[in-house]
Amino acid sequence: MIRMTGVTKSYQNFVAVKDMDLHVPAGMVFGFLGPNGAGKTTTIRMLTGILEPDKGEIALFDKPYKKHRNEILNRMGYIPDRPFLYGKLTVMELLRFLGSLRRIPAKVVEERGMKLLKQFQLGEFSNQLVERLSHGMRQKLVFSAALLHNPDLLIVDEPMVGLDPRAAKNVKKLIRDLADSGKTVFMSTHTLEVAAALCDRVGIIHGGKLVTDETLPNLTQRLATKDGDLEAVFLALTQEKHDEAVPE
Repeated sequence: MIRMTGVTKSYQNFVAVKDMDLHVPAGMVFGFLGPNGAGKTTTIRMLTGILEPDKGEIALFDKPYKKHRNEILNRMGYIPDRPFLYGKLTVMELLRFLGSLRRIPAKVVEERGMKLLKQFQLGEFSNQLVERLSHGMRQKLVFSAALLHNPDLLIVDEPMVGLDPRAAKNVKKLIRDLADSGKTVFMSTHTLEVAAALCDRVGIIHGGKLVTDETLPNLTQRLATKDGDLEAVFLALTQEKHDEAVPE
């Protein structure tokens, strides 16, 4: 589903991601972890086509990004950590607009859009202006928008930000159900409990380099941590000093 080979990205003299080799199969929840400034956001921006690598190759769905960009983007959903939503549209108008950009038939947008809104307890707010929604409600709307075209790959940056406990539980189930149906979820998070509960594999990036990529049981066993403690694993692998503020 995702393959990065020798990928490097720099900002002037700072190397944000260095020689990244990463392979994520289909039907998996992959957790992408790392301290602030480690290179997580830069990696995600390359996977979503916002940035191009300086070196190396990225392929999604076994197709090189450079040659199949539009096809790849049509099969991908993306939820950034700080999404922007135009506030002067109603909730349903926003979904209709996004559906038109993806050339989804209007009937499909109405049916699937309302189904998603109800799933996130937003059905009664379908005619409400986006600017009047709370932060948590906007986050639910972002999930609905990202799933409108039924993507094969969902890339999520900090999925639980702003969600109440019920919505967070629904999102966790949704993510797990997507993977169980054969789709792939690439999830960046600082919440280690969420990663431990959901992820089939975890990759930890530190200083722009992928320091590990394996299942949590294998990882904790290799590092001799107790009770599958992802926090202990994370601290062990990122124990080097990395205090300077650098771009992700």
